[in-house]
Amino acid sequence: MALSHFDAAGQAHMVDVTDKPVTSRIATAEGRVIMTPATLALVTEARAAKGDVLGVARLAGIMAVKRTADLIPLCHPLPVTRAALDLDPDPALPGIHIRATVRTTGQTGVEMEALTAVSVAALTIYDMLKAAEKGMVIDGIRLVLKDGGKSGRYEAE
Repeated sequence: MALSHFDAAGQAHMVDVTDKPVTSRIATAEGRVIMTPATLALVTEARAAKGDVLGVARLAGIMAVKRTADLIPLCHPLPVTRAALDLDPDPALPGIHIRATVRTTGQTGVEMEALTAVSVAALTIYDMLKAAEKGMVIDGIRLVLKDGGKSGRYEAE
C-alpha cells in the first residue's frame, strides 16, 4: 500500500488535493484519562484548584482543532465548520471519557483534527489535575468514525 505523504523518491510532501471534490466530511475520535476516584471527585465536585477542569479541557480541544495544521507538519489547514467535545466523568473507569466530533466541507478529511482535539483535551485534564495525581493515564485515543471523501465511511468496531 502506497502512503500518500511520500513522493516517488520517498520524500515527505503535502498531498495535492487540488483536483479532489469538495464534500461534507466528519470525524469523531475518543480517548480517556484514567485517575483515582479521589482525583475524579475533584472534577465532579468542582474542587480542582485550577478551576473548571472539563470546561477548560473542552475549550483547549476546540482550540486544538483550529491549530492542527500548525502542529502536524503535513496537515492541510481546513475551514472547520463544527468542533464539539463531550467530556464525561465515569466513576466505573474511574476517569473521564473524551469524544470529539469535527466537521468541514472541503477536499480532505478532519480525522487529524478530531484526534488532536482529544489529545489536547486529555493533556489539559492532566495539567489541571497533576498536583493531585501524577500517575494519571491517557489512554485509548483512536478514530471511531470518519465519513466523506473518496474513501467513504469508516467506523471502528
